[in-house]
Amino acid sequence: MIELHGISKKYQMGTTELCALADIDLNIARNEYVALVGPSGSGKSTMMNLLGCLDNPSSGTYKLDGEEVAGLSEDQLARVRNRKIGFIFQSYYLMPRTTIADNVAQPLIYRGLAPAVRRERAHAALARVGLEARTLHKPNELSGGQRQRVAIARALVGRPEVLLADEPTGNLDSKTALEIMGVFGELHRDGMTIIIVTHDAAIADHCRRMVRLHDGRIVEDRARA
Repeated sequence: MIELHGISKKYQMGTTELCALADIDLNIARNEYVALVGPSGSGKSTMMNLLGCLDNPSSGTYKLDGEEVAGLSEDQLARVRNRKIGFIFQSYYLMPRTTIADNVAQPLIYRGLAPAVRRERAHAALARVGLEARTLHKPNELSGGQRQRVAIARALVGRPEVLLADEPTGNLDSKTALEIMGVFGELHRDGMTIIIVTHDAAIADHCRRMVRLHDGRIVEDRARA
């Protein structure tokens, strides 16, 4: 599903060149459940941006589902993101004055789907995360855990190949975080490829594989026993 070979990312800070990622090789198969971990400054945010086609590497190759995406234009990367990647963020990024059904359907507008199709898919995605009875509620009428479920449904509605979650439990209490990780576990069992970026070892323990970054390099890559 994901093939990185010789990936490096460098930034120019005035006269200084900063190497955020250095010569990364990484393969992630379909239906893997991976935690990408590391301390602040380790390169995991840069890795997330590259995996999510939000940025291009300075060098190396990146194939997503067999398609070479390193070096694509911004418009081309946007099309890949829309077709193949579902994003989930720590802060939800929901539209506060819009129903959760319309929040979930929003990505489908960019695909030009008819309103009836968008509604049907949004309701199906909300049912998948246990919120089929809340379709007409606004985000401020929901708990933090329910809002994150809405964000997961929004990521699922486009039927992506990969779910990419950035600190998805960072704003949640420990009990609610466990509930959200239970949702991810169900999605993995249903065949979804999931990558979770986290600094929390307890969250990483839910995943089936852990890739640890330090100073822009992979220093550990192990499957859970």
